[in-house]
Amino acid sequence: QVRLEESGGGSVQAGGSLRISCTSTYAYRNYCMGWIRQTPMKEREAVALLDSTGTIIYSDSVKDRFTISIDNAKNTLFLQMNSLKPHDTGTYICAAQYWDRCSASSWSPDDRSTYRGQGTQVTVSS
Repeated sequence: QVRLEESGGGSVQAGGSLRISCTSTYAYRNYCMGWIRQTPMKEREAVALLDSTGTIIYSDSVKDRFTISIDNAKNTLFLQMNSLKPHDTGTYICAAQYWDRCSASSWSPDDRSTYRGQGTQVTVSS
């Protein structure tokens, strides 16, 4: 059974930085992984995605501020968040799909076949 466990959330003032992590209990050579942000109003946005070919996609709202990366040896996904803003506040949910034809450019991390963690809370105060 695939489990994703996030860690590293917390509270920070605007302009600060945080790094969150997601460790998966599963490993496969072909994958898509990424982060969904759910706001207090329950709006969801895929903010950063990557796949096993090295394709990385960021939403416009986080481009040039957030960096997604992965340590394949540890099955761990990271999101480095810099220059945080109050509207970055939300629950950051890790998502993963293990499929030979998965591509970040066409993957929807809210798809029913995708695995998701419980999320880690990030709060940015002004």
